[in-house]
Amino acid sequence: MPPRPGRQRRAHLHPGAWWLWSLSLGTAATRTTNPLLLALLISVSAYVVATRRPDTPWSRSYGAFVKLALAVILIRLAFAIVLGSPVPGTHTLLTLPELPLPAWAQGIRLGGEVTAEALTFALYDGMRLATLLICVGAANALANPARLLKSLPGALYEMGVAVVVALTFAPSLIADVQRLRAARRLRGRPDKGIRGLLHVGLPVLEGALERSVALAAAMDARGYGRTAQVPPGVRRTTAALTLGGLLGVCAGTYGLLTAEGAVYGLPVLLAGLAAALAGLKLGGRRSLRTRYRPDRWDVRAWLVVASGVATAALLALAAARDPAALHPGVVPLVAPALPLWPAAAVLLGLLPAFVAPDPKELS
Repeated sequence: MPPRPGRQRRAHLHPGAWWLWSLSLGTAATRTTNPLLLALLISVSAYVVATRRPDTPWSRSYGAFVKLALAVILIRLAFAIVLGSPVPGTHTLLTLPELPLPAWAQGIRLGGEVTAEALTFALYDGMRLATLLICVGAANALANPARLLKSLPGALYEMGVAVVVALTFAPSLIADVQRLRAARRLRGRPDKGIRGLLHVGLPVLEGALERSVALAAAMDARGYGRTAQVPPGVRRTTAALTLGGLLGVCAGTYGLLTAEGAVYGLPVLLAGLAAALAGLKLGGRRSLRTRYRPDRWDVRAWLVVASGVATAALLALAAARDPAALHPGVVPLVAPALPLWPAAAVLLGLLPAFVAPDPKELS
């Protein structure tokens, strides 16, 4: 028996909550280079994705982000091996032939000694970026892009459409590649290697072009880009509030990042956010849109966002109070230790796996 409309609407979690949770975990990943904490962050996001992602084509993009993260780590290690590293080291693993460079390329080397300290530093740095990519992949796998677009303010509708189309391109591309490779395997034809890539690539590009043309026709038929007439004073006020708010956000953020602006940073940031939100609210008058069954920001959405924000805030506090625990040294080379209360803060990110709705409720 299919669920009633009211029940199905209650089962949905607001897509903005998933994005805020994922970006908060990504922010937490930028505050540490401890591989144990980074691996814990990856495990938390992977567990939430495994238990709460729906069975949709765009939700299968998480594996692609994991592969991209692994590629980032390998590339970072390759750069450290070939181009060297500014980190000094005494444990030499191998020595590559070093190419002599002209005087104007001083500070750059090709080849030479590869030390364990340099590789460890590159591994920590690559894991941090890889964790950030995996957290973004978790948002792509959990948040419905169409529902996210519907929840955007009217002033950001056109920009939101462009972003959502860009975000859904990769999952659709992956689904097309998987479908075509499966079809070639059923016909007994090769689906791997250069030959298989050439035979799969052209149908994928044709499908992307057909989707683009169909999307453009559908958007034109639905009046995409149509705006309402607003008084000139409202337009000028909207532009002033939005521009001033963004400048205030930039100035407040700069103040928080510097020791000299710590006093005025937070008030300027809050004032800028308020002005920018007011500008977006006024700018929404230009958009002639209605929302059918909009997603409501309920208690579960607040809990999901709060778990991610708490993780990011506690790791930022830990990085300020105990930087040695969150940034283990590589000179001298020591084994990283898992700090207890930062690890407990990371585990707060598991809360969505228990409070978010089960995707099986929607089936």
